[in-house]
Amino acid sequence: MHPILQITLSILGTLASYGLFLLARYLHREVTSPLNKLPGPPNPSWILGNSKELQDAELDEMQAKWVEEYGPTFVFKWFLGKRLYTQDTKALNHILMSGYEYQKPEAVRKWRLRNVVGSGLLVQEEDEHRLQRKVMNPAFGIAQIRELTDIFVDESIHLRDIWASQVGSENSPVRVEIRSWLSRMTLDVIGRAGFNYRFNALDSTEPDELNKAFSIIFGMSNRLTFWDILQAVVPVLRLFPSTTDSAKKEAQATMERIGRDLLRQTKEYLAVAGEKADVWRARDLLSLLVRSNMSKDIPEQQRMTDEDVIAQVPTFLVAGHETTSTAVTWALFAVTQKKDIQSKLREELLQVATESPDMDTLNSLPYLDAVVRETLRVHSPVPGTPRVAMKDDSIPLSTPYTDRNGIVHNDIQVSKGDTIFVPVLAVNRSKDLWGEDAKDFKPERWLTPASIPTAVSTIPGVWGNMLSFLGGTHACIGYRFSLVEMKALLFILIRAFEFDLAVPPEEVVSKSSIIHRPHLKSEPEKGSQLPLWMKLYEGA
Repeated sequence: MHPILQITLSILGTLASYGLFLLARYLHREVTSPLNKLPGPPNPSWILGNSKELQDAELDEMQAKWVEEYGPTFVFKWFLGKRLYTQDTKALNHILMSGYEYQKPEAVRKWRLRNVVGSGLLVQEEDEHRLQRKVMNPAFGIAQIRELTDIFVDESIHLRDIWASQVGSENSPVRVEIRSWLSRMTLDVIGRAGFNYRFNALDSTEPDELNKAFSIIFGMSNRLTFWDILQAVVPVLRLFPSTTDSAKKEAQATMERIGRDLLRQTKEYLAVAGEKADVWRARDLLSLLVRSNMSKDIPEQQRMTDEDVIAQVPTFLVAGHETTSTAVTWALFAVTQKKDIQSKLREELLQVATESPDMDTLNSLPYLDAVVRETLRVHSPVPGTPRVAMKDDSIPLSTPYTDRNGIVHNDIQVSKGDTIFVPVLAVNRSKDLWGEDAKDFKPERWLTPASIPTAVSTIPGVWGNMLSFLGGTHACIGYRFSLVEMKALLFILIRAFEFDLAVPPEEVVSKSSIIHRPHLKSEPEKGSQLPLWMKLYEGA
């Protein structure tokens, strides 16, 4: 037999054996899984499960239907497997507050996310996650966010001035697609505040090389093909190249090169300036991170490597860019639906004597705070997140479930490797927790403590009795950054403009995805967008 043929047959035989092993393991898990006893919707596809139903439905429409039919805890089928779904806050406390016993899926961490952020905080677990977070925490403290607030305000004013220039001389309303503009603005903010880098996205029609590289990689991660899913589930398939590999590698090389340049410049500046470094020059998150990493309080063996520090650049972009711009997009949508809220908010903001407020001023405005809270509750940018059990476990429940055999259970038995879906948006909108008006956008609920139902105190969120920033070891490290940036944007824009929706409200929908973005029913091919009518506010 020809040697090449022999090698080829050997490889094919190995792959076939590996495939049979995976199939046997999958079938064994399916047959023996303790999750089989839980109720749940029928499985329409052996391979895809209920995933197509979820993708085709509006954001939480299908989940709400299943909760009504099967209760707050059930099982649905996913790609070649099943997922446990629970809105039970006792169960969610156990899952999110148990350290590293429930982790992000390995396929997400070591394949999908790693392609975007390398070895950054988002992909880490256990000791490495703990160490990176310890080094990074000081950069996200209240004092640090206070120093960054003027960047948030400055870029918000920049966006305001661009929009104002588009309004006609007679102040006739102009139609503006706000989502893309807000995305460009928050990109400029994270560039300056994150790593002292000027994207100039608001002023440029063409993205610069770092923006372009990040867009390529992030875009690929958002466009899941069947082959992508197979590679995530079957690691050996990652050895086979895809048509996008060359573009991805080129983009990754660009990001790493620029990241190294930024790190080198930061280190050189801090080495010369030392502890007396000018706060206006060294206040960005990367500089604060490097300074913290060099601190005498961090033992040498616990410090982050240069590669880990560089990996935080795309991490900042992923975590601090689209989520905030999406949240503000939904906030502006909400205030077009209830013009009394828009007017009341504007009235409060116009009482402030300056157009350049500091963090303390922004945080002192109760109705602005209420609008931000209600936006993040009703329109959480991240609608849900998966977690995987790292050991066999028993998850306690506050609301028992009845299994397929009619037996009532006060806990859920899970096996190591089982996936749980944490339904962030569904918990934030739960009528059982928030009352009958749970889905209504009602900032007034936040103005008095008595308006907040006692049931929501059981939600294991790091902020605001909601799951928008998660909780526990994986709570969003930058939630203060995002909150102050949102407030700065809304402060500047609502004071300056009156907004109206440019399409019928029923046209605006959101499909299930990593980030909960608005789309138009009639223009799905255009992707995420939100057109508003806008004119300058001229007073009463």
